[in-house]
Amino acid sequence: MSGFDSVVRGGMLVDGTGAPRVRADLGIQGGRIAAIGRLAASDGEREIDASGCVVAPGFVDLHTHYDAQIFWDPYCSISSWHGVTSVVIGNCGFGFAPVPADARDQAMRSMTRVEAIPYDSMREGMPWDWESFPEFLDSLERTRKAVNVQALAPLTPVMVTAMGLERAKAGALPTEAEHQHMQALLDEAMTAGAAGWSAQRTSPDSGYNIQRDYDGTPMVTDVMHDETMLAMAEVLARHGRGFIQTTCVKRTPQESFDIMERVAETAGRPLLHNVILAYANFPKAHHLYVDWIASCRERGLPIYGQAVTSTAGFTFDFHDWNLFDECDAWAEATRGSDAEKLQKLGDPERRPLLRKQTPYTITPGLDRIVVVETSRPEHSDARGRTLGELAEEQGVHPVDVMLDLAVSEDLDTVFYTPLPNDGYFGLEDLLQDPSILCGVSDGGAHTKFTTPGIFPTELITVAVRDREMIGLEEAHRRLSALPAHCAGFGGQRGTLQVGAPADVIAYDFERLSILEQEVVRDLPGDEWRRVQRADGYRHVLVNGVPTIEDDTELGADAGALLRGGR
Repeated sequence: MSGFDSVVRGGMLVDGTGAPRVRADLGIQGGRIAAIGRLAASDGEREIDASGCVVAPGFVDLHTHYDAQIFWDPYCSISSWHGVTSVVIGNCGFGFAPVPADARDQAMRSMTRVEAIPYDSMREGMPWDWESFPEFLDSLERTRKAVNVQALAPLTPVMVTAMGLERAKAGALPTEAEHQHMQALLDEAMTAGAAGWSAQRTSPDSGYNIQRDYDGTPMVTDVMHDETMLAMAEVLARHGRGFIQTTCVKRTPQESFDIMERVAETAGRPLLHNVILAYANFPKAHHLYVDWIASCRERGLPIYGQAVTSTAGFTFDFHDWNLFDECDAWAEATRGSDAEKLQKLGDPERRPLLRKQTPYTITPGLDRIVVVETSRPEHSDARGRTLGELAEEQGVHPVDVMLDLAVSEDLDTVFYTPLPNDGYFGLEDLLQDPSILCGVSDGGAHTKFTTPGIFPTELITVAVRDREMIGLEEAHRRLSALPAHCAGFGGQRGTLQVGAPADVIAYDFERLSILEQEVVRDLPGDEWRRVQRADGYRHVLVNGVPTIEDDTELGADAGALLRGGR
């Protein structure tokens, strides 16, 4: 009788801890790694050939919005196609529990703008067989999964449940009774197995409000108070586990740092700050955050940063575009029906303000936006050219070039905007700090615009193989063990060690690549999205069960709900 369910044989083992690579076999039994070394040919019921491959722990994706997609896509693609075996949902304070039956429509409509998830997909694809957060976890438990899923308790529905939508939206300071109600809801969620809590807080008075509700108002957590964050931190302190995911932007960086430090100190738990992004047009901006993260580590504060390490930009048209929302004029002009947007974007009286309020958080400059597709033959010469080039040629402002094209083509014109870190600006700086996580896939969100779920493959191919910015062992630590530690995953998940869950990937280091972006219509409600697949992942195993082979899904329901990380 064989000793193992499976043996992953002949690969170069990179165990995720940062330890040097070693050529070894993995013996898997009962979903866990049972042995590492030279294993006899007769030891495995299933032989998995990893010769010529790097064998490593599956990647851990801490920043996703698969809260809806998990119910119709067990693989949480595109993350799983790029070696991810565990995801965390419920980020940014946005989610679907606790949500009473009569508030479901409001919850879904909020996600149509703030995370650009199609309404019809949510309406048709989600079972909505829950109201409370524990019932939501029970529903996740019943759902088919090809990846492991851990769920944060998002504070937006917690605050709305305790305060009512009107008071929460108005930014009212919660009463003592309301704070106690929020704490009770979070305590209930933690007891049921929540991973912690999340909140996006980009205060309107900070001048930075990149995402809004579907009606243009700030999201509930954007107008929350310090006292609420501290009250929620106290719950984690009492439970002695969990982590906090937050974006906190106040009037000055120091004010933002101060409240996050107070929250981390109160909770005594890891706090993950999203995101750190290097701006080529503000070349020193990311150093402020890198230095702060380093100072937190020196002072023993459990604060981590998550960096945008992908350069996956945004391909968009004005039928759906919502990521100029930090500018009031753009946010208002891009809301409503197509007919309303055509009228507003074509209104010459609006143009001066739209020219003045240049969005800076998404694009390194409107002049660098590229015209990708046009629908009218007379505009074909604009394809592949930047707005800056066309504006100079026509003697007009880039905003006028963009909007005149869009309006004349009934919003069908497709544009591409690179991220501010275009060309991997600042990436090497971000990779120098050992407590900065790589990634931010935003998986499940903005799916008509961008594909940052490619980030694990991109890090290995660009930062390790092609540009040698970071070593292979350190890259895998950043992509598996470090995020697993930050998120409180138990049982050595995120590493390849004896006793650890057998979440394993085997890939061809030299062949590994990211395929071209494509549009697929595979969402409920006959909706479409942009995707990018990978080439080079020979094997992916989740809890010891093969889920992907030669970049092809096998249809295995091997994932687990990680209640409390376990």
